[in-house]
Amino acid sequence: MTEQQHLEQPVSQYARRDFSALNQDMTVAEALEALRKQDLGERIVYFYVVNEAGQLTGVLPVRRLLMAAPDKRIKDVMLTRVVALPETATVLEACERFAMHRFLALPVVDAQRRLIGVVDMTLFTEEIFDLTERDRMHELFEAIGLRAAAMREARPLSAFRYRFPWLLATVASGTVCALLAGLFEATLIQAIVLAFFLTVVLGLGESVSIQSLLMTIRTLHGRRPTWQWFIHALRREVPTALLLGGACGALVATVALVWRGTPIHAALVGASISGAMTVACFWGVTVPATIHALRLDPRIAAGPVTLALTDITTLIIYFGAAALVL
Repeated sequence: MTEQQHLEQPVSQYARRDFSALNQDMTVAEALEALRKQDLGERIVYFYVVNEAGQLTGVLPVRRLLMAAPDKRIKDVMLTRVVALPETATVLEACERFAMHRFLALPVVDAQRRLIGVVDMTLFTEEIFDLTERDRMHELFEAIGLRAAAMREARPLSAFRYRFPWLLATVASGTVCALLAGLFEATLIQAIVLAFFLTVVLGLGESVSIQSLLMTIRTLHGRRPTWQWFIHALRREVPTALLLGGACGALVATVALVWRGTPIHAALVGASISGAMTVACFWGVTVPATIHALRLDPRIAAGPVTLALTDITTLIIYFGAAALVL
């Protein structure tokens, strides 16, 4: 069987049936006693919680189980938000879930959400690694993600469905930018020099937003974004954007002044570049962090959305400042 055929197989064919399931009405003490009687071995284990009908209702991290009071019910300490695979999912789709959520195992459920099995990382690699070596775990997740992406892109129609919706953000932003230009047509006619530097202003905003985006995706590697992380990331990126915006704005303003000889237009272009690059930095941090928090793939979605928002806000700053000053 080729790799392509393997990835298109139903994941239920590879699911383990010897999983650990706890009834949600058990107490913590009863759950611990039941687990002691099971031969858990050395495999990757999550404790999944089911109701009387065998339907998946939650997952119980080991730390929560050990720290909970013995008389507490499992349903009172479990996590109810569970990422599960339908039995109709393919191995390729399972690869993408593992790469996106970075779990070591995923439950497989049927149409009634009854727990029928568990798939873990051994489905995708035979590599034996120490679970405490976080760097190697991250590398493994990245490798699975890249492999899944490569296999998906090998099928043009699937790649189209996966990527096209996010490109609509670019189409929408281009339409909005055209409408904005039309609204400020009188301003452009009054100061035609602004049109000459429009591509420079947009290009610099897009460049700094992509730089911030790539830095954000790199720092999000293996972690979930929090408000503390977000504030720290902005404090790191915004001062850099201010310095970059000031330097680029001054340089382009000097070119405009030497070329056209109108100080007010040169200052307007320079200030707009500085403001646009700062706002672009904000989008470069905010968009991938939000997409990552929503458990979407920032490598596919963040670029078009970030550039769309950057272009729109750049034109609002550029034309808005011009309308106020001129």
